Amino acid sequence: MPEFQNKKVAIIIGAGPAGLTVADELLKKSKDIQPVIFEMSGDFGGISKTVNYKGNRMDMGGHRFFSKSDRVMEWWQNIIPVKEQNKAQSQADDTDKVMLVRERLSRIFFLRRFFDYPVTLNFDTIKNLGVVRLFKIGLSYLKIKLFPITQEKSLEDFFINRFGKELYLTFFKDYTEKVWGVPCSEIEPEWGAQRIKGLSISKALLHMLKQIFSSKATLAQKDIETSLIQQFLYPKFGPGQMWQEVAKIVQEKGAQIHLHHQVVGLKALGNKITEVVIKNLQTGEIKSQVGDYFFSTMPVKELIESITPVVPAEVFSVASKLMYRDFITVGLLMKKLKIKNETKRKTINNVVPDNWIYIQERDVKIGRLQIFNNWSPYLVADQNNVWIGLEYFCNEGYELWNKPDADFIKFAISELAKIDIIEEGDVLDSTIVKVKKAYPAYFGSYSEFSTVRKFTDSIENLFLIGRNGMHKYNNQDHSMLTAMVAVENVVNNVVSKDNIWGVNTEQEYHETKNPPKF
Repeated sequence: MPEFQNKKVAIIIGAGPAGLTVADELLKKSKDIQPVIFEMSGDFGGISKTVNYKGNRMDMGGHRFFSKSDRVMEWWQNIIPVKEQNKAQSQADDTDKVMLVRERLSRIFFLRRFFDYPVTLNFDTIKNLGVVRLFKIGLSYLKIKLFPITQEKSLEDFFINRFGKELYLTFFKDYTEKVWGVPCSEIEPEWGAQRIKGLSISKALLHMLKQIFSSKATLAQKDIETSLIQQFLYPKFGPGQMWQEVAKIVQEKGAQIHLHHQVVGLKALGNKITEVVIKNLQTGEIKSQVGDYFFSTMPVKELIESITPVVPAEVFSVASKLMYRDFITVGLLMKKLKIKNETKRKTINNVVPDNWIYIQERDVKIGRLQIFNNWSPYLVADQNNVWIGLEYFCNEGYELWNKPDADFIKFAISELAKIDIIEEGDVLDSTIVKVKKAYPAYFGSYSEFSTVRKFTDSIENLFLIGRNGMHKYNNQDHSMLTAMVAVENVVNNVVSKDNIWGVNTEQEYHETKNPPKF
């Protein structure tokens, strides 16, 4: 591995949003630190990458480029500028490096019908649910408002407190358990605080009224819950375009990026890491690289297992029991969909306007459906076709994960046909992509995670950042913010890492009266 003269070395594990943000921020804010990134895959962006299949591009999970942090919004737009709204379409198409402003729509598919997300009290909802079920929902909501659960011990308690038991059973329980594979009663309530934040029936109703009586929302949308935003930015060719561009920029500025290189060991001396051991996955060669600072986005479980000398037994035990949820996307190229666009939104070829659809049906395993045409028309090679992604949540080594690819694709097609979203004969082509450790889980040994954090925080020059790096279900912007704060700590010689862990804790980073200056 190369030696660096007159410069300190920052080893960055992973070339996802957090890792690449660290490299960019170091190059901007420090003149004497050399970023060196080791990425085990051949892609940039981690789960935010874009997969290209015969010119049809897939977004792994759906990545809205929206944040309530001005710093992140400006950062993105400095890399890829927003398309000027007053330009003619033909002029805008002259450049590929543009952010599109997209209208957001996601709905719930349940009882073979569409429901607004979040559920709104309108004629369609009343018709689809029926008066009896709606009455039960209203009654249970009033009951929980009068007699709330005083101590939320699980995600189930979290949902019931905010929506009432009947609405929880109707719209939240089955989908959430599809995602995680365990009962909501076994998941820590913190997941709800991370992902749903302040959303409740009252806020959804208030948002609905604001939409009726206010003008079109601006892109900032600072007074709107993240789950309710109406617009977002999106790179022309998907999220991976952003991270490919960032990788190009940081390399031009002097950062080194080594793809297909897996960090398999971290050597500790006292309260510092001194070097990493890296395996070249293409040649099998193993080498070491010394460093001064170490930024990790690798799964915490693997990080702890990689540190030598051996970490304390209690820390190792907790880390070894941390759980993850894996992810499979089946891409289907379709002549058309069976479901029709019955909304007022106009789309190319009148495809349904949803960015993604939550599949709440209990008789299928599919969790979510993406319509890639509606993220960006440029994700589809031929815009006369419909390009969709069927998302499944599973565990590596289990039945779904172990299905041969051809069998899984056939199974996925049959599920979507079963619930009347497609006709099997309209499938033109297909592919499958599997992503390991896509979601850090809030069960297993998660309730004891503070033991691991206390240990890693004690290592002065080790910084855990990003989703898997912190075992925290962060969005892309939150992962970037953890990287930005970590770099500021290095530059300003801040020892405590509390401000890194404070990003995306409840809503404090963007909703307090005097928020931290991220």
